[in-house]
Amino acid sequence: MKTIKTIIIDDERLAREELKHLLKDNFIIEIIGEAKNGEEGIQLCKNLQPDLIFLDISMPGMNGFEMLKKLEEIPNVIFITAYDEFALKAFEVNALDYILKPIDPKRLEEAIEKIENKDDFESNQNLTSRKNRLLTLTDKIFIKDGEKCFFIELSSVRMFESDGNYVKVHFDNKRPLILRSLNLLEEQLDPEFFFRANRKFIINIHKITSIENWFNGGLNVELEGSTDKIEISRRQATKFKETYSL
Repeated sequence: MKTIKTIIIDDERLAREELKHLLKDNFIIEIIGEAKNGEEGIQLCKNLQPDLIFLDISMPGMNGFEMLKKLEEIPNVIFITAYDEFALKAFEVNALDYILKPIDPKRLEEAIEKIENKDDFESNQNLTSRKNRLLTLTDKIFIKDGEKCFFIELSSVRMFESDGNYVKVHFDNKRPLILRSLNLLEEQLDPEFFFRANRKFIINIHKITSIENWFNGGLNVELEGSTDKIEISRRQATKFKETYSL
């Protein structure tokens, strides 16, 4: 898991030092700044964009709740306070946790686990959403071909070529194979960016550098980074013209 960029905001210096001491052996937490009041806290949040803030509630000039109202984007918040009377209000602003001073190390550990679990959940949600949507040029794909591995952005792929039970992925000067049918692959790709030229090829339309009429009403296209020309069959040429004509 990536480190959690963290800011401590508390008007008491000793309280900040105690919290830093308790967190020093936690490799997940990366303390990137500290502030002694709400104004400094707002500025740090704008400049550093933390993932998490440990926030005292009772501070002179501006309390923790007032500070949060002035933030354009509110990160995860764990309140650290000497008073239990604010607990309900803390969770009304979607605080991750609420810890009373003096800090119990075990309670602190439990609070940090909440953000770890939250990040894991969001990562799983992102993976699930990827499986349930079409892939675009900005998506990355992992390819393992024998002993070689590639992790590339789809924008770099100029075409996919059917090769028996496999598909050959053309990018740069590489042509690794993936065990997949071209039909199944076509269902995963966003047709706004990838077009089925014929039974053997799917092309990245953003890689087309030239196009010309071909036999029997078809089209012939040349793709960036390749001297090969790909024929768009007559049937698909009709679809291509209907889709991309003004």
